[in-house]
Amino acid sequence: MTGPAERLAALGLTLPPVAAPVAAYVPAVRTGTYVYTSGQLPTVDGKLPAVGKVGDEVSAQEAAGMARTCALNALAAAASAAGGLEAIRRIVKVTGFVASAPGFGGQAQVINGASELLIEVFGEDGKHSRSAIGVAELPLNAPVEVELIAEVRD
Repeated sequence: MTGPAERLAALGLTLPPVAAPVAAYVPAVRTGTYVYTSGQLPTVDGKLPAVGKVGDEVSAQEAAGMARTCALNALAAAASAAGGLEAIRRIVKVTGFVASAPGFGGQAQVINGASELLIEVFGEDGKHSRSAIGVAELPLNAPVEVELIAEVRD
């Protein structure tokens, strides 16, 4: 059986550097056997690939790809607090926020981008509870933001 690091590599992905906070918080906190991440934006090399509302300036398909990037950034933050990707036992909860244009109702499909990545990386242990929430605005005018809770090995 392959572990999360091997599955991630098989997808052609590596964990990016942990994104620096843009305000007064830390990227992730471990307490007991859980790691809680702060909301992660879809930054790549410190830049957002697009800004604006989903359903207006950003398509749902583009936003789903960005949610995938958010999940990868969240995994990097979680792994940094857990002691590495292999220390993460399972993904417990994902919360996704979608900056939504008026009338846009596809938040669940957008956040599927994050959920599907986590399942690809962790298999059955990547299946999680989830909330997908439409919001008026996100930091830096990002289209999507994702946070997660992961259980870690003792």
